[in-house]
Amino acid sequence: MPAFRMAVAGPGGSDFTGKLTSQVLICSIIAAFGGLMFGYDIGISGGVTSMDDFLIKFFPTVYERKHRAKEDNYCKYDNQFLQLFTSSLYLAAIVFSLLASFLCKTMGRKPTMQIASLCFFVGVIFNVTAMNLPMLIIGRICLGAGVGFANQAVPLFISEISPPKYRGGLNICFQLLITVGILIANTVNYGTSKIHPWGWRLSLGGAGVPAIFLGLGSLIIVETPTSLIERGKNEEGLATLKKIRGTNEVNKEYEEILKATDLAKQVKHPFRNLIRRSRRGPLVCGTILQIFQQFTGINVIMFYAPVLFQTMGFGGDASLLSAVATGTVNSVSTLVAVFCVDKIGRKVLLIQAAVQMLLAQTRTAGFFCAVSMNMFCTFLIAQVFLTMLCHMKSGICFFFAVWIVLMGAFAIFMLPETKGVSIDEMNEKVWRKHWFWKRFFDEDELKTQDKGEDFS
Repeated sequence: MPAFRMAVAGPGGSDFTGKLTSQVLICSIIAAFGGLMFGYDIGISGGVTSMDDFLIKFFPTVYERKHRAKEDNYCKYDNQFLQLFTSSLYLAAIVFSLLASFLCKTMGRKPTMQIASLCFFVGVIFNVTAMNLPMLIIGRICLGAGVGFANQAVPLFISEISPPKYRGGLNICFQLLITVGILIANTVNYGTSKIHPWGWRLSLGGAGVPAIFLGLGSLIIVETPTSLIERGKNEEGLATLKKIRGTNEVNKEYEEILKATDLAKQVKHPFRNLIRRSRRGPLVCGTILQIFQQFTGINVIMFYAPVLFQTMGFGGDASLLSAVATGTVNSVSTLVAVFCVDKIGRKVLLIQAAVQMLLAQTRTAGFFCAVSMNMFCTFLIAQVFLTMLCHMKSGICFFFAVWIVLMGAFAIFMLPETKGVSIDEMNEKVWRKHWFWKRFFDEDELKTQDKGEDFS
């Protein structure tokens, strides 16, 4: 991933001419289908693992325990391999997100999204035709590779083609389609649970639909001007910029991209730059937010909603229908954030618990650290939750409640507001003025940064 991830905003980015064109809107929607694929795979696993036909095929001991449990419902799904079915996707995503970062820079955002759709489709084939547990896990690993590629390329792609004024809202389209994907998966699970004995195969196979849409759609979308320019295709980049902005008056934005590209080429050790004091604020905030996002328990609900509802005594149909209701609330809440983010700010939405991964303040290495931390914590929670549920029982709610309190306090006292501030002005207008993070800046380092030696 290039070091100037959101540099198209540039200093005074809000002054750039251009509007929200149909080209930008269509490209953003198509790209955001990578989020739909991700969301579908998040939501589908919990419903599938609650289906008897699936358990009989791959986890007969869990099936027997599920129907024999009388007093202790909390432990009937406690199985490391069952949890691995869910968590393996996110472990693979960590590995492939690093490769995706390299491919985004050398090949472009568009080809990386095409690779993501291909990985998803291969994973779907393995899962639909799975005859044993290893095939099932291989399929989930392929899906994880798709998640790694998509989570790097799609937000970057949307950020770079979006006018600064609409950048936040369009970026949340990716998150919105994740929640829509979860809702669709829950709805599909509710329907296929009545199809015996292969309904679970239909559920897993449904992930192929958004994968095909993204793959075919990526053939007609444009590459981002930033990606073209960083690979030496300046004239093509300029032409694309005029096309997506709907105007020929793009010289100021074009010059900013050229400047950012030149500065990015000077960065030799992006990970080393992360340890500099002035990077402490963005790195810590970007990483800690990912930990909070997982340890507030939200993804536990998304992964294991049907299992949780069955643990509480719901029947099979009722538990799947309750998961649909949960997914609906999640989607509606994210839709609200789409229209609010650029008006009331990121910090306010976070404090109000609409937890978003808006990583506008990071660069290459920092973005990878944040994404990797998110995926690692997702893997960790997915892998141990059913075991935690068995041992902690209802006390697990208090475990997540503590993390929610910590997240709220962190958002209130430690997060700066980035609303209306362009990326290149973050240090001067945001981090240097924050009551805590300003202590990590010193004049010598800032002079070095101004010369372009630390544009990471």
